[in-house]
Amino acid sequence: MTAVPRIEPVVGDITTQEVDAIVNAANEQLSDGAGVCGAIHRAAGAEELQAACAALGGAKAGEAKATPGFALPARWIIHAVGPRWTGGGFGEELRLASAYRRSLEVADELGARSIAIPAISTGIFGYPPAQAARVAVRTLRSTPTGVELIRLVAFDEATYELYRRELEATAGS
Repeated sequence: MTAVPRIEPVVGDITTQEVDAIVNAANEQLSDGAGVCGAIHRAAGAEELQAACAALGGAKAGEAKATPGFALPARWIIHAVGPRWTGGGFGEELRLASAYRRSLEVADELGARSIAIPAISTGIFGYPPAQAARVAVRTLRSTPTGVELIRLVAFDEATYELYRRELEATAGS
């Protein structure tokens, strides 16, 4: 767990990533939702995934829990709950960092060596994308892990550029 993982940004569809685990930007009920969450549920097999998620009993912002990947190329789905943005003065950064950190910890518990992660909390939860990219990259760089590859999967070019610039700014740290 001392090796530094390679972190790479890509533009793409998280449901098609050929990695050991993907992260779902989940809601507290771990239920089917919009955006990334809805896409993952549809691609994995909504009925099977919803049953597996229901058995987990939900999660609070900053937590992460795993299910099988079902019909996805990834073996596992790590459901990470990020915070809803309420202005930045209510612990959002700490809870977002915790969601990324816990995703890596759960990946380690599963034995995953590669993981694909979306921009947690930046969709319907309203977290400002540039601030979220900073929290994501800095947390992933500072969290000890056995994961060898962390792929930051951006849905669009703008998010990809935020990741790329943040990775460049923190290179060597």
